[in-house]
Amino acid sequence: MAGETVGQNDERSVDYDVVVIGAGMGGIYAMHRYREQGLAVLGIESAADVGGVWYHNRYPGARVDIESYYYCFFFDQDLYEEWEWTERYPAQPEILAYLDHVATTYDIKRHFQFDTWMTGAQWEPASNRYTVTTDRGESYTCRFLVMASGQLSKPRKPEFEGLDVFQGEWVQTSEWPHHHVETEGKRIAIIGTGSSGVQAIPVLAETADQLFVFHRTANYSIPANNAPLDRSKYADIASRIDAVWADLQQHPAAAPVPLGVKTAAEYTPEEQQTLLEERWAYGGHTMNGVFTDQGTTKEANDIVSEFVRDKIRSIVKDPTKAEILVPTEYPIGSRRLCVDTGYYDTFNRDNVTLVDVQADPIVRITPTGIQTENHHYEVDLIVFAIGFNAFTGALEQANIRNEKGEQPSDGWSRGPKAYLGLMAHGFPNLFLVTGPGSPSVLANMIVSNVQHIDLIGSIVDYMKENGYERIEATEKAQESWVEEVATAASRLLRLNVENYMVHVNKDDGSRVFIPYAGGYQNYAARCNEIMTNGFDGFEFA
Repeated sequence: MAGETVGQNDERSVDYDVVVIGAGMGGIYAMHRYREQGLAVLGIESAADVGGVWYHNRYPGARVDIESYYYCFFFDQDLYEEWEWTERYPAQPEILAYLDHVATTYDIKRHFQFDTWMTGAQWEPASNRYTVTTDRGESYTCRFLVMASGQLSKPRKPEFEGLDVFQGEWVQTSEWPHHHVETEGKRIAIIGTGSSGVQAIPVLAETADQLFVFHRTANYSIPANNAPLDRSKYADIASRIDAVWADLQQHPAAAPVPLGVKTAAEYTPEEQQTLLEERWAYGGHTMNGVFTDQGTTKEANDIVSEFVRDKIRSIVKDPTKAEILVPTEYPIGSRRLCVDTGYYDTFNRDNVTLVDVQADPIVRITPTGIQTENHHYEVDLIVFAIGFNAFTGALEQANIRNEKGEQPSDGWSRGPKAYLGLMAHGFPNLFLVTGPGSPSVLANMIVSNVQHIDLIGSIVDYMKENGYERIEATEKAQESWVEEVATAASRLLRLNVENYMVHVNKDDGSRVFIPYAGGYQNYAARCNEIMTNGFDGFEFA
């Protein structure tokens, strides 16, 4: 084994068993897991501290949409018992504090090189190692390269004419500044009404003099119905975390969100409405699974979609605004469902203006505001809530090369290809944590990260026991898995809707659903089966 890592400011070894890229939830757990295995591990993180997406996404209103009981680590009962969440859906500062607590408890930070960008990784077949370089001019070698850089971590850059001459301040939700951004009494524009915009808009409206919401596509948003943490429930889970963890492995979303048990047609209209009201009161992502067929059958989906549309119309008092905010272009659940706190009610405020950019498109940014075709809006602050270059953005930026000089995404022109979403054929000893072809963003990400990192750890142990230095996914196994991922998504309504989970081939319009939609529980079981069978689909040398 290579030498143990030492403190960040001390002399370091240059050869490691594992280099982990990213210090978010996945990177933190990977560092803990692989050090416990006795491996020499180095972490590289571009930010100044741990937290990953929760380090950068510190915009007003940012919070998780998975209940805190399950959005945490289960590998240590003492850790689970000693941490005290305050809310059902905690906000960003609390989540960041939790991740910092975990990293401190397990002495994670001293093994990470912070404020450091990985600039490249070159596979060296003669030594079966990667040479990893950084923007500090450093170079390290490692047997295994683990990309825990996340699937929603590379922000889209705002590309609006005139932004460079804007005299006010502009920020992005995905890279919110660490300095104080003054919002009180300001004229604020926010562009984007996806998940981040839906969370930020109600909070910004509370302090802004005027808030202009530039809105293109209406999204379905469900109330979180947030509440203080149920202490008795948390204590109960803490007393039996192994059993609860086992239950999470059996849920399609790796979180115990109530699921549909019958098709829509198996209920009377009255029963349908009763169930819909119950789910609305429960809040959150449970609205994605009221009926077992709502994700695959338009008739069933229409019942849920129209119910939510009517809810929006009942909340937003101005009928004209309400119709702009009502989603009609696609079925519910075919794009990421938003979870909010007071989003629709915000448009009843006198200081909030809704700008429909489909009817009145943005032309340019001016020195003092935003010019649409018909109006000019004077603003002091522009907030861009425009999302991420999902799945491939961070991976491409890492500049990983095999012996042929190829990057993993070079073979993804017609959609990503990776065996189990874990390894790309042609790239030995490279692991993509929660990559394309795994449940990834369709499941509780903290559970998905742990499952992948544990699987990688088992692979490393297997290789050590058998004297192997190199592992690679076979092309046959990869192609077979790609077909399986496609089959799992083939009946989904969302496959035919524009969203970040669908890759569209421009030449023939064919569509590739990127994550595995067959349910986390089926994916985890399949991985366990493959592991039991001597890691079918992988070649060792």
